[in-house]
Amino acid sequence: MRTSSNPAFRNLPTGGAAHSQYAGFNQPQGGVPGYGAPQAPADSADRPMTVDDVVMKTGASIGTALLTGVPTAIWAQGQLEAGSTGGVFGALIIGMLVGLGLSLFIIFKQKASGPLTLAYSAAEGVFLGAFTGVFQTLVAPGEPIALQAILGTALVFVAMLFVYKTGAVKVTPRLTKWVIGAAAGAAMLMLANLVVGLFNGEGIGIRGTGPLAIGVSLLFIGIAAFMLLLDFDMADKMIREGMPAKWAWFAAFGLMTTLVWLYLEMVRLMAALNSD
Repeated sequence: MRTSSNPAFRNLPTGGAAHSQYAGFNQPQGGVPGYGAPQAPADSADRPMTVDDVVMKTGASIGTALLTGVPTAIWAQGQLEAGSTGGVFGALIIGMLVGLGLSLFIIFKQKASGPLTLAYSAAEGVFLGAFTGVFQTLVAPGEPIALQAILGTALVFVAMLFVYKTGAVKVTPRLTKWVIGAAAGAAMLMLANLVVGLFNGEGIGIRGTGPLAIGVSLLFIGIAAFMLLLDFDMADKMIREGMPAKWAWFAAFGLMTTLVWLYLEMVRLMAALNSD
């Protein structure tokens, strides 16, 4: 399986002999429309995963994040407007740490688990909700940046899925290396900004509301968009290699990690564009 820029998709176990029977995201499909060759029984625990499995698990993960994220964002905004910040930043930090811990466990243990993936999504929902509330209240008060960020993330997701499905951009080894390099560079840049910010409180100027911050957010959104292409490709390969249906949860987790980053950058961009 080709290396991905998303660590969740590295070193996955290979599928079984049934890999040639199932169509993927970008494969010609015969037999039952949308499924390829005739399916294994629905109650078979080890049946190969399908596109529907990935779609449903990813949808459940996104839905879980919204269920925890929307109430958290509303609560955080109310708390901040009332002058109370401790609980909001506490929720932000706890959500971030729990999400990080679960993601590391899932990645390094290579766990294909519905409960763990949904727990990760719930934790990230709390983190993203608190993060959104902070930017909504302190950076761009009165502006609908949450709705804008959600719509922007959804549009990028749909656009990149269309690009992948139509083959407008081929996921080649060369493209994969470029995206991995760009993602690594973005991570190093964010780390450098964090470290410098510990000393001067401002970082290296890549965050904020100025032109540089807007440009950096657009760059990071572009990298995250191409990471989605690689994630689609890896999920496609998992399907075609006949991996058991439970691994659709792992594919959903991998997609969620990219969507979390994409949404964070969307919030930053919308806040910068709408700030005074």
